[in-house]
Amino acid sequence: MAAALLGHHALFRSRDLDEAREKVAAIFCPHRLETLGARSLFDACHHHLSGQRLSLNYIEYGAKTLIAPGELGEFYLLQIPIEGGAEITNGARTYLSTPQQAAILNPHLPTRMTWEEGTRQVLVQVSRRALQDYLAVQLGGPSDRPLTFDGPLDVSTGPGAALRRLVMWLVSEVDAGHPPIGPGLMARQIESSVLSGLLEASHDHRAQLARTRAAPRPRHLRQAESYIEAHLDQQITLEDLAQAAGISPRGLQLAFREYRSTTPLGYWREARLARAHADLLAAPRGTRVTDIAMRWGFTHFGRFSELYRARYGLSPRDTLKG
Repeated sequence: MAAALLGHHALFRSRDLDEAREKVAAIFCPHRLETLGARSLFDACHHHLSGQRLSLNYIEYGAKTLIAPGELGEFYLLQIPIEGGAEITNGARTYLSTPQQAAILNPHLPTRMTWEEGTRQVLVQVSRRALQDYLAVQLGGPSDRPLTFDGPLDVSTGPGAALRRLVMWLVSEVDAGHPPIGPGLMARQIESSVLSGLLEASHDHRAQLARTRAAPRPRHLRQAESYIEAHLDQQITLEDLAQAAGISPRGLQLAFREYRSTTPLGYWREARLARAHADLLAAPRGTRVTDIAMRWGFTHFGRFSELYRARYGLSPRDTLKG
């Protein structure tokens, strides 16, 4: 077998079909796994590195393999073949995935795949909630339907090629001993670039997203939003925002009311809640709710729990347990 990627983060390597199914399911979800070719060729490995809202993975099975997880549930999955390819069925759509054409699996549609013999893939597992929250920020509010990607992603040119280059750069940095994902604001910004790259693909919100991006926004509103994004982990005031935007506090309030249907500090609070929610979903065992609340500037934990429950329908502690 060729040299594996993410080699310092190996989860397992096995010729036992049942063991491979169990180990992969522990990271992704329960699924059916069967060999369709010569069983003697089966030689599976899975390498995995977790970030805050996504994880990097490398998987190969050796033999021709059927993989049928049904609905993925809680995550989107970008699959980039390095060698070989796969037939992908996600919902009603069936297509081929190759080194020139990646797959994006929707979590709310049933999935069935056949990986050809010798296929090697890099997979980016993205939290469903985190991607929907990121989309909501781009749209200026939550969507009333799940984000649904349409078929394969051309990674030979255009935005798809840019996304592939970004993912492979992340992999190369991990292999060089410099993991670019993990804790910290810089890692979070890198993950945001991956989420942005996914939203450049073909999906059912693309026209709405284009209209939102094309809608004229005053310069001072753009400056205030950029300032908020760069200072989410810090306490800011209306006066701070107004000074950064070069406008009076009253003028800034009117701009947010007209274009965002909220106040400047309400927009800041919602953005921090979204980050806290994504962190709770991705938190490792032993993480405390208070640690995440403090990370995003919520010092009154009772108030944080109230805001969080109103936004997401459950408590921060229940999200962390889930």
